[in-house]
Amino acid sequence: MLEERQNSFLFGGNAPYVEEQYELYLADPASVTDEWRAYFDALRETPAIDGTDRDDEPHAPVVSNFVELAKRPRTATAAAPGDGGLGLARKQVAVQSLIAAYRMVGTRVANLDPLTWTPPRPLAELTPAYYGLTAADMSTRFSTSDTFLFDDDAALQDIVEGLKQTYTGTLGAEFTHLTDAAQRRWWQMQLESTRATASFSATEKRAILERLTAAEGLEKYLHTRYVGQKRFSLEGGESLIVLLDQLVRYGATKQLRSVIMGMAHRGRLNVLVNVAGKPAHALFDEFDGKGANDLPAGDVKYHKGFSSITQTDDGPVEVVLAFNPSHLEAVNPVVQGMARAKAETLPGGDSTQVLPVEIHGDAAISGQGVVMETLSLSYTRGHGTGGTVHIVVNNQIGFTTSDPRDTRSSFYTTDIAKMIEAPVLHVNGDDPEAVALAVRLALDYRTEFQRSVVIDLICFRKYGHQEQDTPAITQPLMYRAIAAHPGTRTIYAHKLIAQGVVTAEDVEGYVAARRDVFERAHEWQARVSEATAHDANADVEADSNDAAAAIANGSDSADATADTRAPASAEPLTLQQTDARDRGSLDYSAPSLSRVQFLAQRVSTIPEGYELHPLVAKMIASHRDMAAGKKPVDWGMAEHLAFASLLGLGVDVRLSGEDSARGTFNHRHAVLHNQKRTNRTDGVYLPLEHIDDMQGRLSVTNSILSEAAVLAFEYGYSIVHRNALVVWEAQFGDFANGAQVIIDQFVAAAAAKWGQHSALTMFLPHGQEGQGPEHASARLERYLQLSAQNNMRVVQPTTPAQMFHLLRKQALSFDRRPLIVMTPKSLLRHHEAVNTLDDLSRGDFEEVLVDSPVESSRASEIERVIVTSGKTYYELLERRRTSGANNTAIIRVEQLYPFPSQRLAEELAQYANLKSVVWCQEEPHNQGAWGFAEPRLRDVLPAGATLRYAGPAESASTAPGYHSVHAVIQAELLSSAFAE
Repeated sequence: MLEERQNSFLFGGNAPYVEEQYELYLADPASVTDEWRAYFDALRETPAIDGTDRDDEPHAPVVSNFVELAKRPRTATAAAPGDGGLGLARKQVAVQSLIAAYRMVGTRVANLDPLTWTPPRPLAELTPAYYGLTAADMSTRFSTSDTFLFDDDAALQDIVEGLKQTYTGTLGAEFTHLTDAAQRRWWQMQLESTRATASFSATEKRAILERLTAAEGLEKYLHTRYVGQKRFSLEGGESLIVLLDQLVRYGATKQLRSVIMGMAHRGRLNVLVNVAGKPAHALFDEFDGKGANDLPAGDVKYHKGFSSITQTDDGPVEVVLAFNPSHLEAVNPVVQGMARAKAETLPGGDSTQVLPVEIHGDAAISGQGVVMETLSLSYTRGHGTGGTVHIVVNNQIGFTTSDPRDTRSSFYTTDIAKMIEAPVLHVNGDDPEAVALAVRLALDYRTEFQRSVVIDLICFRKYGHQEQDTPAITQPLMYRAIAAHPGTRTIYAHKLIAQGVVTAEDVEGYVAARRDVFERAHEWQARVSEATAHDANADVEADSNDAAAAIANGSDSADATADTRAPASAEPLTLQQTDARDRGSLDYSAPSLSRVQFLAQRVSTIPEGYELHPLVAKMIASHRDMAAGKKPVDWGMAEHLAFASLLGLGVDVRLSGEDSARGTFNHRHAVLHNQKRTNRTDGVYLPLEHIDDMQGRLSVTNSILSEAAVLAFEYGYSIVHRNALVVWEAQFGDFANGAQVIIDQFVAAAAAKWGQHSALTMFLPHGQEGQGPEHASARLERYLQLSAQNNMRVVQPTTPAQMFHLLRKQALSFDRRPLIVMTPKSLLRHHEAVNTLDDLSRGDFEEVLVDSPVESSRASEIERVIVTSGKTYYELLERRRTSGANNTAIIRVEQLYPFPSQRLAEELAQYANLKSVVWCQEEPHNQGAWGFAEPRLRDVLPAGATLRYAGPAESASTAPGYHSVHAVIQAELLSSAFAE
């Protein structure tokens, strides 16, 4: 049966085509070709195979009858006498099957490998004989109405040749997996009407050659000047520079104004200099070890980023290469967040003017999970960016010791992109014109449909993983082919010489001019001190780009002075800020009581006739009582008021997480749903959107079920949009484990490594509630271990007012640092964790809260001070009441880093007869804050006082899974805290 299906003209997905033709025929017989009309006329006159009436016949029997007819012995002629045109119709569908096959799998035999070391295997599906077409049919003319190869019809031999040119050349395309017919049709038109062949002017070809020369020239210069130093060269993939240059310049014709790129270290130095516009002498400084003290830690040169403005014929384009550590694909969601923020800060929030570009490795794109997570963000409401251009620098090796059979389970390394139905363009890196064409097609598609597209740049890697590696040990066959390869620039130069576009002397002149650019930059770097070199960057770059600009403009003169790039800002990566409001004018003090009351009324007001779920209605009613002063303010209300107060000042608020709209614990409900709603888009109301007429932008998003990609996205957003409170919220604090790379490499270390500053806020629900290990700890100890050099703040507030002031301070402060908040769970509704509206209208966030059971005049009676953090305070407070331990004071450390040593010292000093200081925590001894706090507490310990620990023993897990065990541990730690 399978063999019969494979031999059927309908095999390969042509049944829908037959049905479509039948639909057209039923509506209007003249709307189909003569061959199809003859077939359907004959079919209606022929008894049905299943005996049904031909009048108003359903489609399935039509297709079934056609399959049966197709299985009958075929003749070599177009139509046999008396068959009513059925023979020709069968052959027409055979031709359609052949066309469909080329569209679906033609790329598998395309000329895509620059090394040709593994020639593609022939595919039977791409031969006419597979569909019953013979040599006698090659001169027969068939309809091409479903193609863009010819105007009407053509001989089969011409159709086959057109298909080969279109789908098996140096540019192959995968688009038949797209479900949208309009998009498939668009690709057919774009590819088939041009035979997927580029057409560039002589000037454009010379510019392409110049970019190849610049790419190759930099690598060769570094290879000879800095022998043995790591650079992760681009040699073998120089066409990437052509691709990115085209992306910027052709993108400008599409009104693109910002290109934000992320990539790993392979080829990064080349992209920095030849695309992002980093001064060559600045790169040489790094090779020479200069500027090592500019940042607290710094980073290796192939992790750094840069930004500049590229001048094009169609206007300036901001070009940014984001910083990235050696976690190859970690930067992808960061780039997406940066692009979203950049678009939202533009007038009208136009995402078409901002293009995120992700440059992947061939092994990394299919091997690292953050790729899938980031792809899943592509078209979501809160994280979409209007389409991304994904570029795979496909070295065909992955990493030195790998084998393609071990690097993935898919046929193509790009197959993961099909999960978002992204079309894929596979292109031979040795054909830079095809590379340039692929870029233009990708940008045209993105502009037309606001969808992502993938360019698979198939090239090779001349050296090993780094320049000291010896890849021939494990890849002898490939590296014999690489050794024999003359280089992409040489191949293309010979092509242009043969075409008469350039002469051999021109080619040598291009090489010499590029070498001279680097020599002059190196001489400048050698003779000018660091202090004066910084001031002269613009002059040096104008000088260094002379030759490149001249060649790109088709000029034979090396005296042209058109500088195409200039630094975007003094901060090397940070995008030009487009904040509409002056941060200096914001009010940093607490709002007045009347303002707080006004805000409370606004956030508790819903439209007339809006029917809420009973649980939500109860919460809103409670908020109205809080606004009227009838009830104390709880945690959820304080959050709302913090957000509302910031929005009213014109500050944007962005909150994202898996349950952020509702809140994991149903305490927030920032997004209200009308229970009478009739569809998915009707009946959603956000009270925070109705604070003031000129308020800031609000975004509250339930994100995809991802930690790494979503946190990285929000981090990227926060480094660009500085007039916003950007919050990522974990469902439970432990779940941030899945984003540990982002926390380690970006959130905690970016300022020290790269000078990149973020004010991202992380909400991490934390507290031992007897719910098991994954729902207990936010791994407080990890954040404290990462805390150094004033890089971030780690806090654990215990009152709604503290949370209110904390969020305002984070948003309004010029001190841009990440804020890590251990947010509560049980305290969200604790009867003592409340405040008044007046508490919100005065004061500020307090790093230490003191709760003494005696008047200050009786401070001499205090012999024990328990220092704690978080919800344990309320449990200790209750135990003190029941035990009558009036000689004990309890101090809450609300900010753990920077540690409030001075404030604690001042508080402890007032107790003249203090004998014991106890650190009490609910986390295990080897976790929580004890390891971090102990040496700092000893530094401020009064003379004569001892320090001890009260809490659970060491544990491999964050918490027990049995509630009964949890209850015992909690009781023991409270008893230990008050023990003599």
